[in-house]
Amino acid sequence: MASSTSALRSPLSSSLKLLAQPRSHPSSSSSLPKTLFPSSNLNKNQFLTQTLKLNSKDYNCLSLFKRSFSCKSQANPSGDPRPTKVQELCVYEINERDRGSPAYLRLSQKSVNSLGDLVPFSNKLYTGDLQKRVGITAGLCILIQNKPEKKGDRYEAIYSFYFGDYGHISVQGSYLTYEDSYLAVTGGSGIFEGVYGQVKLQQLVFPLKLFYTFYLRGIGDLPKELLGKPVEPSPAVEPSPSAKACEPTATIVNFTD
Repeated sequence: MASSTSALRSPLSSSLKLLAQPRSHPSSSSSLPKTLFPSSNLNKNQFLTQTLKLNSKDYNCLSLFKRSFSCKSQANPSGDPRPTKVQELCVYEINERDRGSPAYLRLSQKSVNSLGDLVPFSNKLYTGDLQKRVGITAGLCILIQNKPEKKGDRYEAIYSFYFGDYGHISVQGSYLTYEDSYLAVTGGSGIFEGVYGQVKLQQLVFPLKLFYTFYLRGIGDLPKELLGKPVEPSPAVEPSPSAKACEPTATIVNFTD
């Protein structure tokens, strides 16, 4: 009986000893993949140092990319690939009283020029040297304000200058009949596609003679036949007889009529 009791105690005491022993926990380093620590000599600090070095290289590459991008942006701040060179183009607009222009539409139904009156118009266009007929103007003026003290009016003007096969230039802005005006160049077609800038309008004889100086950007070099030396603006200017008669040597190709 004593031997059987001893036999029972032996496995029980062994089980109790096993339960009493603390469980072992794997170290943090042993739980990480072996690929992170390829050799036993590479401890955590070494791993972190290499990681920081790699991150530093990535940051340096990113900084270099940013500097390169910044330099390109500073070279062309607007990011606009169009040419920025300013080109001057001078033309004369002359009303020869043979186009039924202008047509005054008194929508205000008042006897004096008033807000809302409309003035559609179309006049002939000549080069600045008055040696060639290039086309026409065509557009609309909306009366904004009558200025009796200045003996004139302020209009909002929207119109285009047509240059035959070369294309056209569109402008918009305030047109003052009593002093010089500046209008915005809003676009164009043909060789004037992508154009921008402004145009100075000089009133010579209202509403018969006007002189324009365009300051154009965003396009290639203008044709030489449009760039003749302009005649000094004055109320007495007249196109050459050959240009006025639209002779072949005094017009651009397929001039707009």
